[in-house]
Amino acid sequence: MSAAAIEVFRSTRRADCDERAFVLAAIGIAATVHFDGLQYLLEVEAAEAARALTQLGQYELERRPPPAPPPPLPGYPYAWVGCSVYVATLIGIGLTVSNGLWRLDAFDIGELDAGRLQGGQWWRAWTALTLHLDGAHLAANLAAGVWFCYLAAAQIGSGSAWFLIVTGAACANLFEGLLGPPTHLSVGASTAVFTALGLLAAHAWQLRSSYTQRWAARWAPLVAGVVLLGWFGSGGGEQDSPAVTQIDIVAHAAGFIVGCILGALAAQPSARRILDRVPQWLSGLAALGSIAIAWACALAS
Repeated sequence: MSAAAIEVFRSTRRADCDERAFVLAAIGIAATVHFDGLQYLLEVEAAEAARALTQLGQYELERRPPPAPPPPLPGYPYAWVGCSVYVATLIGIGLTVSNGLWRLDAFDIGELDAGRLQGGQWWRAWTALTLHLDGAHLAANLAAGVWFCYLAAAQIGSGSAWFLIVTGAACANLFEGLLGPPTHLSVGASTAVFTALGLLAAHAWQLRSSYTQRWAARWAPLVAGVVLLGWFGSGGGEQDSPAVTQIDIVAHAAGFIVGCILGALAAQPSARRILDRVPQWLSGLAALGSIAIAWACALAS
């Protein structure tokens, strides 16, 4: 090695220098190791110094241990309870309305009528969530709702999740009714279904954002939520189906966006402490109570 040799690595252990000398030898760079009285030095010819430093930098990156996998997302028991109440509520209202056991004008007083909502009938944002056009409409929202809402309830807590879902879906209905044309009419729990999807996706994304992992892993929940919104929210690709003409894409998108906002907020440490401090049964009762109050206002109108 000439006098123009450049130091590219040093260590108190000769084995470390020998290991890196072997790495450089693999790409044709000669290196020498000597002891300066305190540490072992790895040196190369000045002309090869830049290439040697680049190779050693890449080697250090490859040797770095991968980040530890993120801890599992928090899990809450009894996620099925809220889903059972959801199914019982929608089926119960559907049967009473279809069999004439309730007021025959239930749709007239409960549907999301943008003109009347803009006139002050705010309760329609809640009551419309419980009305469905037919059995197929109801079954679709029951199936998708139980799936997404169960996952959200297991991650956030049954009562907390349902309170956020119902409130978020009603807010989405309010936005659509207040900002849309006065002639717009809508019913169905699909807005709540996509609110649950947004809540689940954004909550998981926000929790993962604090972990050291690849960007794809961090953003996977939100990307998956957007993909599911595009697929289910537009009719699952069945453009030739007559039922697609009844799909309220604006309501689905609004519900998803509101759900994402609530999910991101609910994942914040301060919000999680508040939600955990409130008993789950009380949060769930508040969600159910908001619908009961809305129907009471509708029946009294």
